[in-house]
This record gives sequence, structure tokens and C-alpha cells, in this order.
Amino acid sequence: MRASVADLRAGLVSGRWTTRSICEALLDRIEAIDATGPSLNSVIEVNPAAFEEADRLDAERRAGELRGPLHGIPVMLKDNIDTADGMQTTAGSLALVDSGVARDSAVASNLRAAGALLIAKTNLSEWANFRSRRSTSGWSARGGLTRNPYFLDRNPCGSSSGSAVAVSAGLAPLAVGTETNGSIVCPSSVDGIVGIKPTVGLVSRTGIVPISHTQDTAGPMARTVADAAELLGALAGTDPLDAATRSSAGRAPGSYTEFLNADALRGARIGLLREYWGRHGAIDRILDEAAAAMRSSGAELVDVGELPGIDETNRPGFELMLYEFKAGLNDYLSQLSADAKVRTLADVIRFNRQHEAEEMPYFGQNILESAEERGPLTDGAYLDAIASSRDRCRGSIDATMADLELDALFAPTTGPAWVTDLVHGDRSSFPSCSSAAARAGYPHITVPGGLVHGLPVGVSFFGAAWSEPKLIGLAHSFEQSTRHRQAPRMRPGTGPA
Repeated sequence: MRASVADLRAGLVSGRWTTRSICEALLDRIEAIDATGPSLNSVIEVNPAAFEEADRLDAERRAGELRGPLHGIPVMLKDNIDTADGMQTTAGSLALVDSGVARDSAVASNLRAAGALLIAKTNLSEWANFRSRRSTSGWSARGGLTRNPYFLDRNPCGSSSGSAVAVSAGLAPLAVGTETNGSIVCPSSVDGIVGIKPTVGLVSRTGIVPISHTQDTAGPMARTVADAAELLGALAGTDPLDAATRSSAGRAPGSYTEFLNADALRGARIGLLREYWGRHGAIDRILDEAAAAMRSSGAELVDVGELPGIDETNRPGFELMLYEFKAGLNDYLSQLSADAKVRTLADVIRFNRQHEAEEMPYFGQNILESAEERGPLTDGAYLDAIASSRDRCRGSIDATMADLELDALFAPTTGPAWVTDLVHGDRSSFPSCSSAAARAGYPHITVPGGLVHGLPVGVSFFGAAWSEPKLIGLAHSFEQSTRHRQAPRMRPGTGPA
């Protein structure tokens, strides 16, 4: 099923569909394509109460009691987002299997309030790809390996791999991913969909297995900018349990769909990050065509060589994540039910060693071990890392945009998907543009930009804090003028070289 949110809503209003019939169609497709057939392996668990909840939403509709704008629309959640229902939350790790959570995450709660049907959890790179420096994206001990729906031997990127693949392959109209650095935008790019990494603080992180409270955020993944905007409106909002959301008070509009302006590029000043040109001939052609399309739509393009100082944030940025992962994960694990197998990061490391055959058949856990060696968040090394990573990235983006009077920065999100290699791990040869916005905590949208030998390549718009309305308009305008997305054909193996 590849209907848009607007189409599904219209079908529900007219009576052509019910939430139950949509749910049945999607579950049939999951069985035919994800569990068997091409075996995409993007869904880690189906909600055992999906039909019961669908019937409840249908009854409410018949009674004229609509909860919100997503009433009856199915949504999938990445398996690091808590739901206090029949589904588990494991971050893909066997260590968290059967570890109950006390309540819904803020994300799940907001979606239920908007009327969404939480139909399934999606697979991910285990521990959101923060376990090993030689990991294979899309693999978890609990969920196995997720496959790219364009060529099954290609990687779906991580860590929100299952969310991206499920949406791309038509297993759900909407999914929620999470990002610390690239984990929404990379899988969205290589799996041919739209992903929005919001400003940190726009969406609550309460009840999400953490990596970094400085950089973590959940965000929407969808086939179009319009659908992603619909989902972002349901996710956004303040939460007294997440201090970062205090800054978003008054900044989230009632709906982001009001910014879907097909003419938004007219008069906009877009900064082209030229450092990404000249690295790959086929990607250069995509970028040149994108620039021409934006000019034709009335945008003024400004060449930007590079964002100054971003490369210097790599080491402190990783150090910041190591410190915050240990502190955040220990806090999260301490709140699990009495049946939980692990209570600390040290317990997780010990569990993995005791279950090495299942948990570490392909790669180890050197990132977990490095994080365990870090001290408290009062350490001078951690405080220095914040200044050298987050603050420097914010300053670089803010100064560049102010000096050149830009509305957004533009770059290729990343290169085409690489061949999955469980022996050597990920080996993409093209850099990602995600780090600057990720470390700054600023918004980033990727939208399909074209194909390289049949593999999708996304292009990115990112900019200042809280600029989601402007970025959504620009991305939608680009999408409508180019319409690059092509549905995946799920070709078996032997993808292009």
C-alpha cells in the first residue's frame, strides 16, 4: 500500500477504507514482502493488539470522536522507543528482551493522542549503531539484518534502517526514527524517502533509549515531505520530563502542513556546500541538476566552500557521545521493570560477553567498552567536548548563514548504498553531510535527489535552530519541481558495482 496520508484520511472519511482494512492490508504486505518473499526484515515485531486497536479507532470515528489529525493512520516506531503495550523495546539487543517499561514514551503518547495506530516496531542497527566501530548497519542480534529494498545486497544504512525500509517498501505510510548523527537522514537517503531530523528539543526524548542528550532526537520518515510534515506535527511538543523541550515552547505550530508551499524556493537564498562536489561524477550530475532545478524555481544560489571548523569537531564530538551514552543509558536502564536482565552499561557489556555467539557473531562492542571507561558529566574532558563540538558547530552554521544571508544550506546527504559486508562492516566511500547539524542540534531534511545506477541519493536542506517551517517549504518545493522518487523494485542481489 503506497497511499499518502491525505489519501488514507480521505478514504477513511468516505468509508472506502476502515482502519481495520488498512491494517489488514499492511500486515498482509509485511508477511508477503518483509517476513517472506524478498525478506526485507525491516519489521522486528507486529503489535499483537493491532486489530483490537484498529477496531477501537474505527468505533470512535463512527461515533464522531476523532482524536486528532492522524486518526486511524498506521505508524511504525523504531525499536528503541518505549511503548507500554504488547510490544517490546529492546534497541535490537537480546539484553533488553522481556524488560518491561512502565509507560509510553512521549512520542508514543503523542501519536496515540493524535489518533495514530502504532502497528509495529522496526528493526535497527543494535544500540542505534553505537556499539562497535566496525559494525554493519541494519543488523541487530534480535532482529537480524535489514535489506535495502532497491537491491537486496545493498545496505539500508543505520541506525533507523527498519523505519526507512518499511516506509520505502510500502509497509507503512509513516515511521518514526531517531538520530544522533545521521541515523534518520542516511537511511532515508539510501532507501529513497524523506527524513526530518528536527531541532533538538522540538520532540521529546522521554522513553527513548539514549545515546546523547545533546544530539538525540526522534523524527518523521515518510515517502513525501507532506506526509513527513503531518507526522512532525504530531510528534512535536513540550514535555516536563525532557528539559530540552522547554526551548520549543511557542515554536511548534499547530500543523507543519501549512508550510507546504510549492513556490517556497522562489526568492530563497540557498548555500551550496561545494566541498561535496568533485568527489563522485554521478553525484556531481545529481547536484548540478538539483542546482539547475532550484534556479528554475526562482532560488538564488550562493557558493559556500565549506563550513569552517566542522572537521575539527569529529574527535570531541565522539568524546561527548561516549560520556553522555554512559550517563544516559545507566539512567534509562535503572528505570526498567524488576525482570530486566541489565541495569547498567557494565551489565550490558557483561551480557554480551556471556552471549557472544548470539550478540557478537560479526563485530564486537568496543564503543560500549570505551563509554564505560568515561567518568561523570562533571569531568573537564566532557565540558571541553561540549564547547569543542556543539558550540563550534552552532557557531559555524550561524555565522555562515548570517554572513551570506542564507535561508538554508544544501548538500548531498550521502552517497548511494554500499554492498552489505558482515565481515568487514560498513564501507561507504562518500561522506555524509549530517555531522554539522547533528552536533549543533539543528534541523536537517533529506529528500530524494536522483538515482545512481538505480540506487537513491538524497539531497539535504539544513539550517538554523527552529527553522523546520522554512526547511519544509524548501524541501517540498524542490520535491514538487523534481519528483525524483521511484518506488523500489526489490531486485535480488548482485546490485550495481
